[in-house]
Amino acid sequence: MMDHSLNLLAFDLGASNGRAILGRFDGEKVKMRELHRFENNYIDLNGVLYWDTLNLFFQMKQGLLAFRQAGLGELSSFGVDTWGVDYGLLDRHGQLLGNPRSYRYATDADMDAVWKAVPFETLFRRTGIGAYSYNTLYQLYRRKLENDTALEQADALLFMPDLLGYFLSGEMASEYTITTTSALYDPFARDWDWKTIDELGLPRRMFRRIDRAGQLRGSLLPSVAEELGVNRAALAAVGCHDTASAVAAIPGSGNFAFCSSGTWSLFGVETDRAIVTDAVRDANFTNEGTVQGGFRPLRNIMGLWLIQECRRDWSRDGNKLSWNEIVEAARQAEPLRSVIDPDYPDFFGAGNMASKIQAFCARTSQPIPESVGQIARCIYESLALKYRWALCRLEEIKGAHIDALNIVGGGIQNKMLNQMAADSINRPVVTGPIEGAAIGNLLMQAVALGELKDVAEVREVVRRSESVETWEPRHTQAWDDAYGTLLSFLA
Repeated sequence: MMDHSLNLLAFDLGASNGRAILGRFDGEKVKMRELHRFENNYIDLNGVLYWDTLNLFFQMKQGLLAFRQAGLGELSSFGVDTWGVDYGLLDRHGQLLGNPRSYRYATDADMDAVWKAVPFETLFRRTGIGAYSYNTLYQLYRRKLENDTALEQADALLFMPDLLGYFLSGEMASEYTITTTSALYDPFARDWDWKTIDELGLPRRMFRRIDRAGQLRGSLLPSVAEELGVNRAALAAVGCHDTASAVAAIPGSGNFAFCSSGTWSLFGVETDRAIVTDAVRDANFTNEGTVQGGFRPLRNIMGLWLIQECRRDWSRDGNKLSWNEIVEAARQAEPLRSVIDPDYPDFFGAGNMASKIQAFCARTSQPIPESVGQIARCIYESLALKYRWALCRLEEIKGAHIDALNIVGGGIQNKMLNQMAADSINRPVVTGPIEGAAIGNLLMQAVALGELKDVAEVREVVRRSESVETWEPRHTQAWDDAYGTLLSFLA
């Protein structure tokens, strides 16, 4: 036990909300407490989708203010994690050049434009990143082709967690895990992919030094500390990509796969090196970084975005449903009646999701889900089936059997989906912690402060601090038949 507890503050921002979560760490366990929660939605302005970054900065200051009001003494450190790929541009004076764009603005045409200059096969060999239209690389080249003035004036590019950390500390750096989401990182040279950057004519000056999770980066600006009445706490580089922080907090052992379940389901394994093979490329897996400096070969699966969008549609039509009501309606619906591919391109865009799902089922000659329960059950079961597909691909990539699946994140609050996942993959599923990204963020701050040595010790603390739940499979032939239906869509 330490002589005193550390006060650690995690800013954990997703693509729908953000939280300021306090972690009190005594050297053995970490106890978490949510201090502040806020909405985070992109804004459509004249057809371009933006993040309201100044409001995010304001809300983070409210989180710091909530810490002061809790009367817990000095803040030891803080860290920021967010979703991947998105970024802000700063001019030579360090001023923000407009609100950052949202990855939801991306189109497949953005990839096609890049591939005319640098073929996808070449990009994959250089970066190990799959074909995802929202990667930073494609966003930037689109702006270049548009002769975007902000890009021309940019002196620095900072990914969202690094940008928000800069607002609070004045320190510019690109943390490794978030940098690897960009498709602009060379996993062999362990540096920016300068060859691609030069071939696409992107300004070299924008790309800042890359640092690693578990290092101190700076401290709270004097002006911010004075405004809020808090001490100048240290800023720690954590797993700034929320999935990297969540995976750091997985308490699993042995040969397991992970799934970080939220708006996206990020499904993968940990490796020391990037796996850049034809099998990985053809399955559209991607190699993103871990907090320990390794890689996460993973597949981005559309995730709970599908049901989130349906709920928005239903609410807009006057049918305001809680998540529990949606799950209960799904529980009452007929099992495995209709199957979709969650990653079908039409599902990426916002709006009219229920209609898109119905159109997919009609096009594939399946029963059309009509009720809330039928649509929700179709989504949940299809996600569980896509997990099986991803698990099979991972076993092929690794050349080894995977014994269990560890799921972390807010999605594990849906206990029906947890059981469906176990039933579909026919292997045990271990769920927890719910606040995976937040606890990973907090404990990597403890690493930066020298109180923990590495991710192995982080996971020991997680096992002491958090309870997990195991879901044993109840596999039936019906799941195999439904999986065959899914495979027919992917052929």
